[in-house]
Amino acid sequence: MSPLEHGEVYVLEDGGEADLDLGNYERFLDLTLTSGHSLTSGKVYEKVIKRERTGHYLGKTVQMVPHVTDAIQEWISDIASKPVDKSGLRPEVCLVELGGTVGDIESAVYLEAMQQFLFKVGRENFLMIHLGMVPVIGATGEPKTKPCQHSVKLLREAGLKPDLLMCRSEVPVDEATRRKLSLFCQVAPEHVISMHDVSNLYQVPLLLAEQSVGSIICNHLGLSTSRVARSLSFGCQKDAETMPTQRLADWKVLSDRTDSYIGNVTIALVGKYMGNPDAYASVVKALQHAALEANLHLKLEWVDSSMLEPNAQQQEPKKYEAAWSALKSAQGVLVPGGFGTRGIEGKVATAGYCRSAKKPYLGICVGLQTAVIEFARSELGWEGANSTEFDEATPHPVVEFLPEASSTMMGGTMRLGSRATIIRDPQSLACKLYGGKPVIYERHRHRYEVTASCVPAFEAKGLHFTGQDDRAQRMELCELRDHPFFVACQFHPEFQSRPAKPGPLFLGLVLAATGQLEKRLEADGGVLKVGAGFQKAC
Repeated sequence: MSPLEHGEVYVLEDGGEADLDLGNYERFLDLTLTSGHSLTSGKVYEKVIKRERTGHYLGKTVQMVPHVTDAIQEWISDIASKPVDKSGLRPEVCLVELGGTVGDIESAVYLEAMQQFLFKVGRENFLMIHLGMVPVIGATGEPKTKPCQHSVKLLREAGLKPDLLMCRSEVPVDEATRRKLSLFCQVAPEHVISMHDVSNLYQVPLLLAEQSVGSIICNHLGLSTSRVARSLSFGCQKDAETMPTQRLADWKVLSDRTDSYIGNVTIALVGKYMGNPDAYASVVKALQHAALEANLHLKLEWVDSSMLEPNAQQQEPKKYEAAWSALKSAQGVLVPGGFGTRGIEGKVATAGYCRSAKKPYLGICVGLQTAVIEFARSELGWEGANSTEFDEATPHPVVEFLPEASSTMMGGTMRLGSRATIIRDPQSLACKLYGGKPVIYERHRHRYEVTASCVPAFEAKGLHFTGQDDRAQRMELCELRDHPFFVACQFHPEFQSRPAKPGPLFLGLVLAATGQLEKRLEADGGVLKVGAGFQKAC
């Protein structure tokens, strides 16, 4: 999938590759989803075709209704019973996001499946929430309800009636607009919910709570509100029996801190997919989580790695100067993952600059590989050192193709999902950042790795590989000892970062960039206690 077209590919714990929206659900709800929680038309059609090939339908004509719609309902029923958190308990509510817009041809079969599903389970077990647009037009600021009315009309034609109407608007939906939508959409006035713009994302749960959305849902589904108690990781509110508004205290801490911070931190994100910010959605969120924990406002400098390369100086000198200026002025630098040769030499140059200038550096996936390439060229004197991904004829292949990957089948052939990393050195910065844990689990997505035979030469010159896989064959973490913060990882730590529990490497980068890391480690007892920055707020 092209990051420029689709945004990032979000990696789930079981190795499933999914839309970035699943990352939003995991982050906000602190869940661990699987590939089964991503239902696509391709998966459904594949399932139906396999059934037909094995004689499941006994020669009947396979149709969208009932065969495809039945497959959709079966998928939802099956996945709804799977545990999604550490409790191991069966979920009480299954949230199904039907993407796209009502009226799209791609959504038609899913709408049909949902109205059949409603008939099977009964309205008391089925709640339909419709998200509609209420734009504000002209200088008078008059809200227009027609777009929302028409989308509800199309939804009703598909056999579905919304129980809750969420109205996206720039400004709060006033009482007159609420009554008008209630009348024309046949939704109770108190079920017309204003989803207006707020200053930060963490205010949204508070906004929903103010309008009693939780109580409305629980009453409709026959659930007890006293049993609903999902607080955040730092847990400012521990009592599960307190009022729902009090249990939202953790979200209020995040919201308040987002709007009132004690300082700024500027991080340069050096990437190659600058045309679509969603290409690095999880990385940006992880940096925001880290800045929030440190009570800092994150300022991102987007740097196109292609503009850092020598040829850019001749072809586009102004962009070249601007890119290097942004890189040098940043307090810390992050090089995220990516594929292909374009912009790679710019990432190599970034690693070299951060290494020599003692600037805090965090490399992820290819960010580790380019750091290794730069070190081999500069410190080991291996001229032409490279990855076989970028130069198959390199005289010094310091990064090579995974033996189990496929060079012809590009899809589904990478090393994916959660894997163990053994931290070799208890005195390493990586070990301190991960709270002194000897074993950590992070998610992966790559098909190239550091050449193991080159590791002794690197370590002899000061680049230490402090994390390896459980067979001590793959290099997972590396760092420089004589540097304030130069850490790189083969895995993708951004996928497990949470608002109240940021990824340790991101928090380390933010703290190092503002000169607070050593002080924080000392205050935390020698190892980083992620989330401790929120304790004063509690």
